[in-house]
Amino acid sequence: MEPSALRQPDPFTAPARLSEDGSHLPATLYRLARLAGERGQSKSQGTGGDEAAQRVYGQVANRLAELIDDVRDVSVDWDERRELLTLMVEGADQTQHPARALSDGTLRFLALAVLLEDPEARGVICLEEPENGIHPERIPAMLQLLQDIVTDVEAPIGDDNPLRQVIVNTHSPAVVTQVPDDTLLFAELREIVRNGERFKGLSFSGLPYTWRSDVEGARTVSKGKLLAYLNPSLLTAPIPVVGRNAQSRRRVIDRPDLQPYLPFLGTA
Repeated sequence: MEPSALRQPDPFTAPARLSEDGSHLPATLYRLARLAGERGQSKSQGTGGDEAAQRVYGQVANRLAELIDDVRDVSVDWDERRELLTLMVEGADQTQHPARALSDGTLRFLALAVLLEDPEARGVICLEEPENGIHPERIPAMLQLLQDIVTDVEAPIGDDNPLRQVIVNTHSPAVVTQVPDDTLLFAELREIVRNGERFKGLSFSGLPYTWRSDVEGARTVSKGKLLAYLNPSLLTAPIPVVGRNAQSRRRVIDRPDLQPYLPFLGTA
């Protein structure tokens, strides 16, 4: 998803499907709200349609509020004169912010929240480093959103459970420690010898004690080794100690105040 594409308003004639680069976000959200309104109108009299449309906007706003505390509402502005649809986010102070004023991380999260609500968005979704542009405290919200997007394999496929898979890559220990172990794959280049020739090939390793490790010939890597690979300074980085012994150094792993953030302590 390109921030420049996510920030653009849509003409009335724009495709109402989210493109690979994030284009047509306003038109997509407007379509979802309009369709919900039409269904609501057919089932009730009066304002049923309006309430159903507002419910779609409210669901997206509630999801975005998990990333930004002061989100009050999300809507699409219909500009009849210019024939443009513009995505708007309203803050707690009732100030309206167009998409062009939002941060890259907010726009990406917002696009994924809209995609979650779209039953026609199906297939494989690939996302590079989902933690980019996200405050570390909000990474769990991003990961939960991605997990909610994927198909619930325990439920029938349908509009409420479309067939979707999400593949992300990351170099962040914070992401690795907060996703299920059986979803992790460690990708690395390995030397392969075949027919007397040596070449580099991509190899994937899963974590032990997951269904991936039960596959015959599967490679495994411990989470401790994986996290140390992603952040080798985590175990060995020297840091100064304030006080009379300021010249002495302590490792991160030896600090009790940081040990709760090292979930791989004791692993192989």
